[in-house]
Amino acid sequence: MTALEPSTTPGSSAPGGLVKSVVELDRVVIRLAGDSGDGMQLTGNRFTSETATFGNDLSTLPNFPAEIRAPTGTLPGVSSFQLHFADHDIMTPGDAPDVLVAMNPAALKANLADLPGGGLVIVDIDEFTPRNLAKVGYATNPLEDGSLEGWQVVSVGLTSMTLEALKDSGLGKKEAERSKNMFTLGLLSWMYHRPTEGTVRFLERQFRRKPEIAAANIAAFRAGYNYGETTEAFAVSYEIKPAPMAPGRYRNISGNQALALGLVAAGQRSGLPVFLGAYPITPASDILHELSRHKAFGVRTFQAEDEIAGIGAALGASFGGALGVTTTSGPGVSLKSEALGLAVMTELPLVVVDVQRGGPSTGLPTKTEQSDLLQAMFGRNGEAPLPVIAPRSPGDCFDAALEAARIALKYRTPVMLLSDGYLANGAEPWAVPAVDELPDLRVEFATEPNGAAADGTPEFLPYLRDPETLARPWAVPGTSGMQHRIGGLEKADKSGNISYDPANHDLMTRLRQAKVDGIAADIPATDVDDPTGNARVAVIGWGSTYGPIGAACRQIRTSGREVAQIHLRHVNPMPADLGEVLARYDRVVCPEMNMGQLALLLRAKYLVDVQSHTQVRGLPFRAAELAAVVQDVIDSTAPTGGTQ
Repeated sequence: MTALEPSTTPGSSAPGGLVKSVVELDRVVIRLAGDSGDGMQLTGNRFTSETATFGNDLSTLPNFPAEIRAPTGTLPGVSSFQLHFADHDIMTPGDAPDVLVAMNPAALKANLADLPGGGLVIVDIDEFTPRNLAKVGYATNPLEDGSLEGWQVVSVGLTSMTLEALKDSGLGKKEAERSKNMFTLGLLSWMYHRPTEGTVRFLERQFRRKPEIAAANIAAFRAGYNYGETTEAFAVSYEIKPAPMAPGRYRNISGNQALALGLVAAGQRSGLPVFLGAYPITPASDILHELSRHKAFGVRTFQAEDEIAGIGAALGASFGGALGVTTTSGPGVSLKSEALGLAVMTELPLVVVDVQRGGPSTGLPTKTEQSDLLQAMFGRNGEAPLPVIAPRSPGDCFDAALEAARIALKYRTPVMLLSDGYLANGAEPWAVPAVDELPDLRVEFATEPNGAAADGTPEFLPYLRDPETLARPWAVPGTSGMQHRIGGLEKADKSGNISYDPANHDLMTRLRQAKVDGIAADIPATDVDDPTGNARVAVIGWGSTYGPIGAACRQIRTSGREVAQIHLRHVNPMPADLGEVLARYDRVVCPEMNMGQLALLLRAKYLVDVQSHTQVRGLPFRAAELAAVVQDVIDSTAPTGGTQ
């Protein structure tokens, strides 16, 4: 049963004798849209939290402007939050909403084109004034001129009913109006049978120092719920049953939260203090905010004056024996590049998190993109190789952070972790792991000489490499006898002294590259989903394209075709068997939210004629769009006489 094929069951009688039916769905996609000041992100997050508590699988897509406050009621100021929840496993926040809640004309105009015909539109009729209509170019009121006949439209006085509910609250009109998002949340909570206790507790906690504001928001929330129960405008409510999940403890988590907790876990499992040096930048700032809450776990956060200071402090912390971390987005990586080269030269562990966004320059600060891959690979002067890791979902950001720390500590190298805005702000249920099941990341510092001078005197050789990993020793400053040079000038093999010798520079350059290349033997085999093993076309992706590609592959298989999905977490080095895997397929398609950066690397490394499919719209791929592209490739590849 799908969202378009409901099962109706008898409901209960509301006050006044109105009988309301309950329609059972297997999934639904809701988009809340309004002015930046309407609280759409808060409303969406609360609805998401209650949905997670209920036990549905879910995926979210917050979408908001970069401006702190665009002019009220204008198209540039529209903020939206999309939530897809279901009684089964889902992979994306949905291609298009089934329900659009529009708090004003701007929200309606900005989002209506995404709502399929017949979809439900709930509008705040109080905001459809001549002045607000004129702001967005409506010559006539769309609620009255017949232009919305293709959709189910329910006009609700969200503002006026909120004011009525709060008339005895003692709040002024403007303050009371701010609670209309809670009225809306109450109405949606009734429509979709969401729990309410968590939201009441949240409001009490959020406004504990302003009890009158807490009381007003709770009153508006309950008024919205009661309105849904009693009004004739909504004769139907909807039920989406919990999704089957493996036993365990779950929480709703965003990508930035998961990444921050992964870094905390890395500190605990390594026994090292975690030091974050960061300059606030969208969409990475929430990692700084989250880590600052975990001082009890040996985490120290430093909000630096700029990006260069942030990475410099983090690298200094690594030199001092901590797990150094710096977080940023694409523009910040550009500023950090010289210090990142210093980390490569000094061969110290460092985790560099790049939460990618639309570029170039300031670009689209609040929109997602995957356009920093080549910058991560090559965006430094000289031959400066480093590992690159990319999580595939919000929850996977936890594991990716642990893996980045593992590689950094084991191989004494900076590691680039490429998240993006879609993962950072999106959320999903996450199974909280048992601490003792996490990898052991403990390291041993150098405390004794590991070599001898020409006269036989014991000495410390800071660039004497481990024969397996090629990692150099890590000596904490101040350890007796472990003095060594640090800096960006080329190091002599073993001794670490400054060297301008041509042969030594060639050797050290090749050793640094070999160290990174050797990590391929220490990572899992290529992740391939090919259920029958008979697919002739494979779709390869990295990072956050995992969900849309996976959903597209499901659609293709439902149509009777066969397709393989290949997904990379380790982008540099790539899995050792990747070339062999790619050679199994007649055609390889690579969707990316850039202009084809992974496709370029795959063509160069494996001489595979990868078909690149790209978009740079600041939004994730739609599964249906990818399915159509891949189906065309499958049909053109199939043997004469039929399709797979």
